[in-house]
Amino acid sequence: MAAFGAAPEAIGQTQSRLDPGVLTLGFARRFATYKRPNLLLHDPDRLLRILRHPQRPAQIILAGKAHPADQAGQALIQEWTRFIRRRDASPPAVFLADYDMLMAERLVQGVDLWINTPRRPWEACGTSGMKVLVNGGINLSELDGWWAEAYASDVGWALGDGQEHGEDPGWDAAEAGALYERLEQEVIPEFYARDEKGIPTAWVARMRESMARLTPKFDAGRAVREYTEEHYLPAAGTYRARAGDRGAAARKLAEWQNEMAPKWAAFRFGATTVETKGETHVIAVEVFLGDAPPDKIRVELYADGAKGGRAERREMTRASQQAGGAGGYAYSATVPSARPATDYTARIVPRCDGFAVPLEASWILWQR
Repeated sequence: MAAFGAAPEAIGQTQSRLDPGVLTLGFARRFATYKRPNLLLHDPDRLLRILRHPQRPAQIILAGKAHPADQAGQALIQEWTRFIRRRDASPPAVFLADYDMLMAERLVQGVDLWINTPRRPWEACGTSGMKVLVNGGINLSELDGWWAEAYASDVGWALGDGQEHGEDPGWDAAEAGALYERLEQEVIPEFYARDEKGIPTAWVARMRESMARLTPKFDAGRAVREYTEEHYLPAAGTYRARAGDRGAAARKLAEWQNEMAPKWAAFRFGATTVETKGETHVIAVEVFLGDAPPDKIRVELYADGAKGGRAERREMTRASQQAGGAGGYAYSATVPSARPATDYTARIVPRCDGFAVPLEASWILWQR
């Protein structure tokens, strides 16, 4: 306030605006429309009633910036500013300008509850919520980014159903209502439910679970370790293998690539048949490889992951006899009939040990 030229008496009043004994909500990030920083402001009067509850009050600290060219993001900040400056009620809320790393460090140490309300699936990760963990803060977040993986009912609170709803104003309104209900019926009552020593035992138990289970999993140490073990060390080993013996392995891979490049354009699919037998589908396809030997390729069935799971890849088996003339082969695979056969698509990928597909050889032929 001093930087903005506020009067000394107004600056002095800020020292009593927040109460360290009151539940403190934190919301700090770049102000962009997809992050929905104003979901809490969907019903300003209801938010005001939550913050100024006579027995169980709350207060909120906000911080963030909008891109200089993002007028919509700037408008979101202006909307919060108008709410905070309401003279009829003087909401216990503050907006901190010039959000930076130092301010973020202090915020994650000081807030009780960290709120994040992005529009799924646009949350890249949500690292601010991870930084709250080690400081004992609890998350209330949309099921997107890291929270979609981390959330459990005893470590925090969640918004949304884990599905994508686009920019639907009706869904935004529904989630705003759910956010108010979480605060009114679950979060705030738990914070103020104290034992004879004045300790919020349920809140502390949730905080301890959050710290114990999530901090070791969602920290920089884990990220660096996994990158090192799963990517950097294997990459270094691959480099040594290719560079050894004066690059003999690398030359062999280059020869394979040069051999396959002119042949790949001739590859094509033929007929496909599906036979359902009880709990399985037997899917058979014809492929035509020209003069390329079949041991240079792999034919597989691919299906997107079900319910957010990993994609399914199942290698198909080549029949002993050729099909459809020269260069034609029959492949088949058996998959569970729990999924429709139409979920699966056949594709041809290169087969070469030590070669990264599709990073180094982007030849993947999909069945149309």
